[in-house]
Amino acid sequence: MPADWKRPDQKRAARPSGGRRPEHGGPPRELDLAVLYGWHPVAEALRNPRRTKRRLLATDNAARRLAEEIADLALTPEIVGAGEITRLLEPDAVHQGLYLEADPLEPIDLEALPAGSLVLALDQITDPHNVGAIVRTAAAFAVAAIVTTVRHSPAATGVLAKSASGGLEHVPFATVRNLGDALETLGRAGFQRIGLDSDGDVPLGSVASAPSRVVVLGAEGRGLRQRTRACCDVVARLDMPGAIRSLNVSNAAAIALYALGSGRPAVTGV
Repeated sequence: MPADWKRPDQKRAARPSGGRRPEHGGPPRELDLAVLYGWHPVAEALRNPRRTKRRLLATDNAARRLAEEIADLALTPEIVGAGEITRLLEPDAVHQGLYLEADPLEPIDLEALPAGSLVLALDQITDPHNVGAIVRTAAAFAVAAIVTTVRHSPAATGVLAKSASGGLEHVPFATVRNLGDALETLGRAGFQRIGLDSDGDVPLGSVASAPSRVVVLGAEGRGLRQRTRACCDVVARLDMPGAIRSLNVSNAAAIALYALGSGRPAVTGV
């Protein structure tokens, strides 16, 4: 073990305020910390030069693995027992011996999205597991950004970050106050706005897609809100031959991104 790795003097680290999800949802406040745990979320954050890292806790085994796989950690881990990390997190959190406190990533402006981008917009999807799974899929399909609202959205920390499995470091968020206004802005910028709903007007496969697209996903059960639907150029559905005609929103996102993104070159510059 390298000599400069240290153990914390205190027996238990303090839980940062940013580790708690805001009572009414929404992204972390400017001064809050993002809490990341688990191998993929922490390792990807440590590799990300855009992420400001504040504090890293690791078990002996996890610290050795970090040293083997990441050449320059740029942050000295505090070596702790697994129980010290467990006490900082929610029950049943799988941390794999890693815990990181970091600054939230800076959101992206809608105006900064390059032409030819594939974007996701989330209409009040509040479950952090679902949003995290969507982020992970978005990273796999080179989505340029995810548009969420200030309210009725889970914070990009904790459970969401774990479910995203490192995807937060690769897909920026554009946080807006009003999703309908944001969709109108994207429409004026030349984006085709494709709503996805089980009661959509046409099959997704029949949509003739434009180079710049935003796929709009609604909350499970409620679907797209009225104004959100009205701001879409087309509302499409996923036709399925089986007895169950609806999917979890993160699964629907994966299928839609594959259908719209296969064969599309990745857009860089964000």
